Amino acid sequence: MSEAIQIHDFGGPEVMQLEAVGAGEPGAGEIKLAQTHIGINYIDVYFREGVYRPAQMPFTPGVEAAGTITALGEGVTGLRVGQRVAYAARPPGAYSTERIIAADSVVALPENITNEQAAAMMLKGMTAHMLLTRVYAVKPGDTILIHAAAGGVGLLVCQWAQQLGATVIGTVGSQAKADLAQAHGCHYPIRYRDESLLERVREITQGQGVAVAYDSVGADTLKVSLACLQRRGALVSFGQSSGKPPIIEVGELAAGGSLYLTRPTLFDYISEPAEMQSAAAALFTAVSSGALSIEIGERWPLAQAADAHRALEARQTTGSLLLSV
Repeated sequence: MSEAIQIHDFGGPEVMQLEAVGAGEPGAGEIKLAQTHIGINYIDVYFREGVYRPAQMPFTPGVEAAGTITALGEGVTGLRVGQRVAYAARPPGAYSTERIIAADSVVALPENITNEQAAAMMLKGMTAHMLLTRVYAVKPGDTILIHAAAGGVGLLVCQWAQQLGATVIGTVGSQAKADLAQAHGCHYPIRYRDESLLERVREITQGQGVAVAYDSVGADTLKVSLACLQRRGALVSFGQSSGKPPIIEVGELAAGGSLYLTRPTLFDYISEPAEMQSAAAALFTAVSSGALSIEIGERWPLAQAADAHRALEARQTTGSLLLSV
């Protein structure tokens, strides 16, 4: 019998309970995985709270994991039993010891990428790739702003943007997080509790502002992110860890200097298997070459998923967070 975190009612971390479940067998086009490591992401909180709605209740949260194929469904080609794979895919269901998933949702892992690394970087790494190359193509000489620079996505964005020749400004909540972000490519970590973000950005950019601001915080930061942009700058809102982002009137974009605003979701950028494979390949290459390092902040056993969510929501964590089976 498999085990999985089940949610019967939306709410706080306490609604997540480890229960025995039947994993079943894969159908046509599906595979069965024995999972070893599971990535924790803020999207899991959104599903747990009901901000994003699952197809049915009860449900198992989680969209990112790595493991080994134990069975193939009819018609599956290009994969084999015993092969290590990873995924970042919807619908949720990753917080489990075993999982049935569509075969075209997983990518085979190279020998030099561990299951732990893969579970820590698939969603976050492909998100960083999307933000820096597809939503806004960062180029040498750009100055960018990334909020939560010491988080899982933030550390990858800092490193990757530096490799692309950009100057990186990042917000952090403490000196320890500032040091971590700086060690991963953030040129100017700003402690948002102690400094004025807008004043520091204007100072760093000599009054010009940043080419792009990547904002996953939402309620607390979106308006100041907009104010930090240069003329024709882009505001990329890709999360809401502090709550629902405020409304921005269309006229504010004109008044700010013909600004752009977008709300991308990774799954719209990897909806086709070829897109997903391409993004994963770029991520694996960057990690294998040493251009990106994967910082794993904390690990919990699957049964302690609620504790992991409490730490995440309290902004007590850095880097990627994992559940182990």
